[in-house]
Amino acid sequence: MLCAALLLGGCGAPFLRQVPAVGEPLPAVEAKLGRSDAVYPAPDGGRILEYRGQPMGQFQYMARVDADGRFVSYEQVLTSEKFATVRIGKTDKDEIVRTFGRPAEFSRVAFHDYEVWSYRYKEAGVWNSMMHVHFDQKGVVQQMINGPDPRYDDRFRLR
Repeated sequence: MLCAALLLGGCGAPFLRQVPAVGEPLPAVEAKLGRSDAVYPAPDGGRILEYRGQPMGQFQYMARVDADGRFVSYEQVLTSEKFATVRIGKTDKDEIVRTFGRPAEFSRVAFHDYEVWSYRYKEAGVWNSMMHVHFDQKGVVQQMINGPDPRYDDRFRLR
């Protein structure tokens, strides 16, 4: 019992945090959610706070604070629905990192000279998956491919 309490209390699990009320000031947000792992400028002058679950977790939470430093929202962003908002040929790296945070893995596809950012997530809340976001040389999304997370797929295990 003590181990479970220490694990849950010590890790600051983002899904167990008390979500601030809309309009609360940034210090109250940080008091409730904890210190963020990264902060990104929002196009509207506000800030986006990343509560990292990558590289090994299947979640990533983003809190949004407006230009006046007031809390707007807090959401788990690694979902099929959120990935569906990415616009092929239009969304760039800056928008991806503001929307989903840093990826679990970085790689390259030599054939197209694409940079690939991969995010672990639960597809449809059920399947252990990875979403691979492919960027061209200009940093614009050219394709997205989801597939099984090799961590959970026996086909990828050494025998």
